[in-house]
Amino acid sequence: MGASGVAVVIEDDDDIREVVHAVLEASGLEVYAAGNGIDGVDAVRRHNPDVITLDLGLPDIDGIEVTRRVREFSDAYIVMLTARAREVDTLQGLAVGADDFVTKPFRPRELLARVETLLRRPRGSKLESGTSGRSTTAELAPTAALVAPAALPESAGENGHQAGESAGLEHNGLYLDVATRTTRVGNAEVQLTRTEFDLLQAIMEAGRVVRSTTGLARWLHAREYETGGYVSESEERAIQVHIANLRRKLGDSAQSPRWVETVRGIGYRLAAKSSEN
Repeated sequence: MGASGVAVVIEDDDDIREVVHAVLEASGLEVYAAGNGIDGVDAVRRHNPDVITLDLGLPDIDGIEVTRRVREFSDAYIVMLTARAREVDTLQGLAVGADDFVTKPFRPRELLARVETLLRRPRGSKLESGTSGRSTTAELAPTAALVAPAALPESAGENGHQAGESAGLEHNGLYLDVATRTTRVGNAEVQLTRTEFDLLQAIMEAGRVVRSTTGLARWLHAREYETGGYVSESEERAIQVHIANLRRKLGDSAQSPRWVETVRGIGYRLAAKSSEN
């Protein structure tokens, strides 16, 4: 399957940079490349890419710092390329805003598959249930109320619906406008990465139905129907890091959750509706 859009490749190794450039360009992407972190951040700013491939071990500023700087102005998907064996390096990259990772040496086909997966990531509620490890494509009635995206909380009807308008999601003062991909807590907008927004939308649409960590990992990699497919510990850990980032940005608490509740040993679900709402 071909991709479309713009990519920026940030890689100091000339051979690897040329390979990644050629692979992404052959897939249909418009590709720009940089050989160090400073030039890479500038290339992202100038070209506004849909996806970035980023080497962690750059000669000037490392990939962690590049990600921090990029996240100040871009929500492009970021795929880290790392030769480092320590999981802590990968987790640190995810913690500052990267979306996925590929370990060197990698097969070009593997990298392309990860990039194309991000660019065609499914939206909506067809996710794996996960309490028993089996998948379901049934769309369940969400606990989060539907509201008009631009409406303030008090303008919604008794059930949170407004007829004839495209609906967003609301729960305990958290508002997701799916059409514009914006998030608000009360009237304050919260800046989320694409992956954080997608995970939050998935959890809100599922309501009190638990979404397993394994199921969310399969979904992020477009493998939601591969119920017997292997999901690595690092992929599951990546979901946990994304959820931790999401909670931090929302000001939520894992111990007393207002929005994202952990179901120990299984996954996540929407917290119960507050009596104040």
